[in-house]
Amino acid sequence: MSTSESLPLVVIACKVFQGLLEAYLPEDVAASTTFKDYGLHRVPSKLTWSVQDEIDRIEQPSLILLGYGLCGNGLRGVKSRQHTLVIPRADDCIAILLGSREAYLEEFESEPGTYYLTKGWLESGSDPLKEYNEYLETYGQEEALWLMDQQYQHYKRLVLVAHSRADLDAFRSQAQAVAKFCERWDMHYEEKLGSDRFIARLVEIASSLDKDDKDFLIVPPGGEIRQEDFIGG
Repeated sequence: MSTSESLPLVVIACKVFQGLLEAYLPEDVAASTTFKDYGLHRVPSKLTWSVQDEIDRIEQPSLILLGYGLCGNGLRGVKSRQHTLVIPRADDCIAILLGSREAYLEEFESEPGTYYLTKGWLESGSDPLKEYNEYLETYGQEEALWLMDQQYQHYKRLVLVAHSRADLDAFRSQAQAVAKFCERWDMHYEEKLGSDRFIARLVEIASSLDKDDKDFLIVPPGGEIRQEDFIGG
C-alpha cells in the first residue's frame, strides 16, 4: 500500500523526533506535519487528548504516522476515527532512540535501575535536579530530599541517550549537572549513542504498509490504541 496512491500522509510526533523525521521524510511527502511539545509526557492524560485532538482535526481519511511510543499510557485509548494509524510498538522514546525494542531490553537486562535523560526531557525541564528544585521551593530542603529519595533511591545508573554525537555534546554539561546531583543515590553516569533505525523503518512502513513488522502497530479506521497491543509482539 503506497500512501501516494491512496491515503495522504500526516505526521503527528513528539518534538524529540523532529530532526530525525525531517531527515527521513522526503520534502512535501506529508500533507501536514505537527510536532508536539515534550512536556505533554509529564501528564499522560494531556498527551492523550492532545494527540486525539490533532487526529480529530483531520477531515480527509489519512495515513497518520504517530512519532510516539505508548508513553506512560499516554496514547492508550486514542481512536483512529476514519484514519489509519502507524505507531512504533515501544513503551517510550528510549527504545525508539536506541533503535529497537531489543536494544532497550538489552539495556534493561544489563542494568534495570536506569534513569534515562534525553534532549526532550532536558529541554522540557523534566529531570531529577529540576524536580528537586521545584520541591525545594515548595516544601523546603528536608521534605524535598525525602520526596526525592522515595522516587530515586533504587536507581543505579543515569544515562544520557541521543541519536547524534552533536546532541550528546550539546547536552552533556546539563546531563552531568543532573548526574552530580544523583550521586546522592550512588548513580553512575553513562552516555549512549542511539540509532535512527526505528525512525527510518517507521517512515518506510508509512510509505508501504506491506512492509510492516512486529516492531510497529497499525490501527485501522474505527480502531483504538490499546495497552495490550504494545505487550509482546
